[in-house]
Amino acid sequence: MSNEFKHILLIINPASRSGNSADIARGVSRLEQAGIKVTEVVSVSMEKSCEAIFLYHTSVDLIILAGGDGTVSSVAKCLLETKSAFAILPLGTANDLARSLDIPTDIDAAFETILTGRLKAIDLGWVNGSYFFNVANIGLGVDVTHELTPEVKKSWGVLGYLKALFCSVVKAKHFRLKLKVDGKEHKIKSIHLGVGNGRFYGGGNIVDEDCMIDNGALSVYSLKPQSLLDLLLHAPLLRYGQHASNPQTFICRGKRIEVATHGAKEIHADGEFVSYTPATFKVVPQALSVMVPS
Repeated sequence: MSNEFKHILLIINPASRSGNSADIARGVSRLEQAGIKVTEVVSVSMEKSCEAIFLYHTSVDLIILAGGDGTVSSVAKCLLETKSAFAILPLGTANDLARSLDIPTDIDAAFETILTGRLKAIDLGWVNGSYFFNVANIGLGVDVTHELTPEVKKSWGVLGYLKALFCSVVKAKHFRLKLKVDGKEHKIKSIHLGVGNGRFYGGGNIVDEDCMIDNGALSVYSLKPQSLLDLLLHAPLLRYGQHASNPQTFICRGKRIEVATHGAKEIHADGEFVSYTPATFKVVPQALSVMVPS
């Protein structure tokens, strides 16, 4: 074992899609055999998770978050305020943050990362007072979130994202955007705006082929109004973040992005509603430390 943790807090979201108590118990046993004390908290709410973090952060060396992207994203502010290092047991549907960090989705391998991995400093995204790890959306991405109900996630798994996307594309409406990226202004028509901090979102889509979660910048892309056929034709480019090859996509990168729309539009970050436009997005460089494979 390369890490010298003495006490770890494990927060488990029992509503996460994958993983079971036997998998987790086996991993906890490995930690305890390595001489680590493990305090377990079962939490179904952000409030209870944050309460546990604030209660234990001064006495533990690491906080393990067992759940999906929503579980981790919901406590980003608490982790930042307590300066807590954390690890991920990916038990969700998409596990995009774990994917961005090369953390294996196999539970035993994820525990191995905790035992033998290293701490890595990563950035956070910020929009109108809320933090996010992966991506914030306006337009089509928000519609997908509305379509992606808990029932669809349970029944379809990662394929639920494709089902939700198809339903949303059929009724997508365009809107006008005024963007200011590090002081430079752009006026565009859009059906979707994505502002990415991490590399992956929406079940394995790539924000930008050059995007990393520790590069100190946010990657922005906007889909121009287009037909369903065009969207389907360009779907592989969107999937793999190859926006520069897609004539229907506006792309840029910056540390501060200001967005204004005609009328307030919902903003979702990491799959949850956080605010409305107008909005200011910022990157918080090297904000948190997370366990990743060596």
